[in-house]
Amino acid sequence: MARFWIVLGFIGVGAALTFPPSRDVSDHYTFELVDREVKHGSGTTILVRLVDERTGKVVPDATLFISRLDMSPHGMGAMEAPLEPLPDTLPGYYRFETDLSMVGGWALTLAAKLPGETDPIHRRLVLQAIQ
Repeated sequence: MARFWIVLGFIGVGAALTFPPSRDVSDHYTFELVDREVKHGSGTTILVRLVDERTGKVVPDATLFISRLDMSPHGMGAMEAPLEPLPDTLPGYYRFETDLSMVGGWALTLAAKLPGETDPIHRRLVLQAIQ
């Protein structure tokens, strides 16, 4: 009987080594703010890059389908700012124009579909609007 449990243990260890736990596709990608501080007011530009963390390279041609900017870092999630996507100037970089009415923390929520990936990625970035 002891031999049975030893063999079963080796099978379990072998399976764990053969089939490592899979990571969610979104764990490999991240959005990064190019500038964490931006001027408050109208016509503010926010620049974000999408990076493949395995290679450190930017990921072009993502399709952003959710974008939201609000003051949830200060407990005011209902206070939103308009967020207008701007044409890309560099592959893998995504620009937005907004009107930040108040100084303080703003949360930028993004969701994107990546070429060749089945699952979308979702990220929330916090930036500071300064005087």
